Amino acid sequence: MNLLIIFNNRLCKFLGIFVKALSYPFHWLFPKKRFSIPSLSPAILKNNKEKLIPKIVWQTNFTNKVSLPVYTNYLYNRLMSLDWEYRYVSTEERLEFIQKYGTQRQALAFSRLTVGAAQADFWRVFVLNQLGGVYMDIDGHAVWPLSNIIKKDDQQLILSRKHDYTNYFIASAPNNPLLIAVLEKMVNNIENNNANNESVYGLTGPGVLNEVIGNKIVNSRNYKTTCIQGSFTNEHFQYLDKPRGKWTYVNSNDLLK
Repeated sequence: MNLLIIFNNRLCKFLGIFVKALSYPFHWLFPKKRFSIPSLSPAILKNNKEKLIPKIVWQTNFTNKVSLPVYTNYLYNRLMSLDWEYRYVSTEERLEFIQKYGTQRQALAFSRLTVGAAQADFWRVFVLNQLGGVYMDIDGHAVWPLSNIIKKDDQQLILSRKHDYTNYFIASAPNNPLLIAVLEKMVNNIENNNANNESVYGLTGPGVLNEVIGNKIVNSRNYKTTCIQGSFTNEHFQYLDKPRGKWTYVNSNDLLK
């Protein structure tokens, strides 16, 4: 089975090369053309097999008006999650959600973040712990149907790489002790005014997840057979309306208000 998944992984990369090659002249000819990602897309197929992890795919971005490659990435994710509900949450809705369901301390910490990537790091952990589901970055896509990747009794699924874990894909049931600990660590980092002068990676990103996991054994799955990034899009198309909008361009001293 893994060989078949790896084959599909490679197929996506080849398809992505074609999509990106087509998109450069497309957006040159139609510079204002954007495609809308819906805030809610119900499950297309019915599947009554219950899982501990709710069948909801979560994504967020600085805008839902996206380039052709990003929209293609979204469509491919819907193909891989036909029996899952899809929810897109905007920048404004992230804050509203945390203010409504979080503590005053959590909401205050989140409101101090100035960079969209850091806000998305915080929000993904919060929403998964609150409601559960699968979170994927806007440029990430599953390489196999989610219902086949996530087992019935999985309480969480963390994406592993060769030497660490990453957070661009996280699957979790609500009230996850690991995510509670990650969220607490994020809040502490913010309240301590980023005392270690971390980048987004260490303030709210994968660095926090890896620090909390430490030597613990967690249910994980390799990214190559689960979810990969950048097949259909790249930095240019992801930030077409926000040049140099990626978190890597932000000075660590400017991450907090």
